[in-house]
Amino acid sequence: MLGLKLLTDPRWANIAEANIAEILTDHAWCEQKAASNAISLITQNPEHEDLVHELTAIAIEEMQHFQMVIDIIKQRGYSLGRERKDDYVNQLMKFAKKDGSRNSAFIDRLLFAAMIEARSCERFRVLSQHINDEELANFYHDLMVSEANHYTTFLGFARRYAVDLNVDKRWKEWLEFEGDLITSYGTKEHIHG
Repeated sequence: MLGLKLLTDPRWANIAEANIAEILTDHAWCEQKAASNAISLITQNPEHEDLVHELTAIAIEEMQHFQMVIDIIKQRGYSLGRERKDDYVNQLMKFAKKDGSRNSAFIDRLLFAAMIEARSCERFRVLSQHINDEELANFYHDLMVSEANHYTTFLGFARRYAVDLNVDKRWKEWLEFEGDLITSYGTKEHIHG
């Protein structure tokens, strides 16, 4: 469904499970950044009322996820560490087109968001299926479903608002780029690492 070119090796879940405090901190900050991204898209594109409505709901949901992860961190006696640099996301951002028309930059920003949601969904699936911690396995299953909905929302808006741009062709370029990029990741206890 997601179209990702390379799936995460299930052994990555072992890396994550070996340092739950680190993966939870990284995850919390990913949720915060996802909320910020949705808010930024709203701020830059207020003329699209349906986008404003849907992305407001996504921003709220992402902050609820942030709170849920913080609650788990606290319940387990960990503390929220400082925000982590997300090299994967930074590399994706470099791939996004910033030249050309305002519309093409807008569409690429939506595809950028869809790509992150797709990979997050896939990583949450791996966690839900391969960690021994039943509470976290259930938690990540629920979040996997949420991320899949976010992915389809962003991709749907890209298709709806594209002007003189073949979104499916550009999405394939994103998938190819991400497929090459992700080969450098999967060895750290980070959601995208």
